[in-house]
Amino acid sequence: MVEITEKEKLSAMVLTRIDRFHPAGLLELYHRLGSATAVLEHKDNIRDVIPDASRYLIDGLKHIDEAQRRAEAELEYDQKHNISVLTFDDPRYPQRMKECSDAPLVLYFLGNADLNQLHTINIVGTRRCTNYGKDIIRSFVRDLQKLCPNVLIFSGLAYGVDITAHCEALVNGQDTVGVLAHGLDDIYPRAHRETAIYMLKQGGLLTEYMTHTEPFAKNFVRRNRIVAGCSDATILVESAAKGGGLITCSMARSYNREVFAFPGNVGSQYSEGCNKLIRDNGAALITSACDFVHAMQWDNEVILRKAQKAGIQRDLFPDLSPDEKTLVNALTTTNDQQLNTLTETTALSVSKLSSLLFELELKGIVKPLAGGIFHLIK
Repeated sequence: MVEITEKEKLSAMVLTRIDRFHPAGLLELYHRLGSATAVLEHKDNIRDVIPDASRYLIDGLKHIDEAQRRAEAELEYDQKHNISVLTFDDPRYPQRMKECSDAPLVLYFLGNADLNQLHTINIVGTRRCTNYGKDIIRSFVRDLQKLCPNVLIFSGLAYGVDITAHCEALVNGQDTVGVLAHGLDDIYPRAHRETAIYMLKQGGLLTEYMTHTEPFAKNFVRRNRIVAGCSDATILVESAAKGGGLITCSMARSYNREVFAFPGNVGSQYSEGCNKLIRDNGAALITSACDFVHAMQWDNEVILRKAQKAGIQRDLFPDLSPDEKTLVNALTTTNDQQLNTLTETTALSVSKLSSLLFELELKGIVKPLAGGIFHLIK
């Protein structure tokens, strides 16, 4: 693992300022040399270590003075305003996002949420959310909190479905994170500033953009991949035939994440996208939080709580699957690990680990502790 020094943070921030280089390309470059610092150390002889380096990369690395100054100013601002600079190998960086080929090399976070919570979802849809859509979100978030507490809810802080999802999460005691299409020195739209302030105490704000970045249209599309990539599942509530929610669903499918949609009336403008997605098998149909929790197999948590209340003890010699044995062995070697650490020690994906940890918790073998740590009960 790369040591997260201030130099590494600055190097990663500088790389994100290189023109004409997209996230997937930066990430490949990062992986090939092992750190952002190593990339900049070879900025004058990059073809010695990467023979197929493009001329855009060579030119970009030769002219990084302005990027260096910008990164230094940004880091100073972030430190003054308690903004966390999450580089790719920072344990606080969303581990689900790390599984995506176009993950940002750097994320900026303001808030108190654990971005690697055991369960994460996003709720997306139209900016012109109807009363029907608001009622769906209200009942879904309320019931989800009862069925499966402590689910982290992502959305984009936009009008309509996004802000409704954030507000209902706050009301029901769920952490919620808004993914922004601009820097953390401002809030867009301004009407959601008060909600955003509440979210800092019960969730947070996340972005790949430095401060003073304007909310350009292209940024919103790029923002959607972070909403999708940080989540176990995407839930589309209302959408017209075209819209940002459908883009997020498409990105989620490309990341092999689950996609769900609430159906609406035939002929309803803002249900057209949902109905078509369901019809074309682009999303599973759900009508309630119960449907969703069951489809994700998160209802084991409900069974577990009932079992614990009944005083059911775990089987001392349970039959474990090969993946369960791998996980138990990892915790036997080093107990009390976080989810992001377990992905490295077991080589299992976050979504797979989430399911396994529930199964083992149900069997009374593992229990979650504060701070997203999992403890093997010996």
